[in-house]
Amino acid sequence: MALVTGSTSGIGAATARRLARDGYRVALHSRRSAEVGKRMAAELPGASYHQADLGNEAAMRGLVAEVVKHHGRLDVLVNNAGESIRIPHADLKAATPEVWRRMLDINLIVPFVLLAEAEPALRKSAEDGRPACVVNIGTHSGVRPKGASIPYATAKAGLHHTTRLLALALGPAIRVNCVAPGLVETPMSAGWPEAAELWNTKSPMKRAAQPEDIADLVAALIANDYVTGEIVIADGGLNLT
Repeated sequence: MALVTGSTSGIGAATARRLARDGYRVALHSRRSAEVGKRMAAELPGASYHQADLGNEAAMRGLVAEVVKHHGRLDVLVNNAGESIRIPHADLKAATPEVWRRMLDINLIVPFVLLAEAEPALRKSAEDGRPACVVNIGTHSGVRPKGASIPYATAKAGLHHTTRLLALALGPAIRVNCVAPGLVETPMSAGWPEAAELWNTKSPMKRAAQPEDIADLVAALIANDYVTGEIVIADGGLNLT
């Protein structure tokens, strides 16, 4: 059974559908898009939909409890929900303390707290003989000095290091890995022609990723019972340039 946060569009939706094809019952989640989530849940075998604003601490903590109560267990957590903001890196004044707090809250603190809330259920799952699994969704700009904004890239870089720390702390019962995409064609990246041009001309693959490209990689990490603590860059090779 897998909980995928932010799973009514983009990478999250593609991941939910892929895991359903792999035989998982999926708990879908979004802050809004409830009707979309309910429709998806009706399409996927054994799926459920749960609405929660992860910026609200009580709702965030309640999400895991609601999912475990509904499904009776939790084997996989995919921390996909996130938030970005575009600010030129040289525009320091625009990166206000409020922006920093929001980026750190949603992209770093929320995934950590969700894992902390899920830990008992994940450990219980591991008693069946197979490690439980967490996959965080980071970004290639958490590895190299690029990205939509400095606060966003820094928050995701923190998530990458948190992934390693948690893998060390929680193994062997719980594996923790991270996928770090570059540009993915999703609603979050729409209207960013400069980034599209960069990927279309400079990356070895000469295109941005599709959500399914990232979902396939998430599914591969979930399927492998040995790999933990890895940050897997999925940017079509742009990091090589």
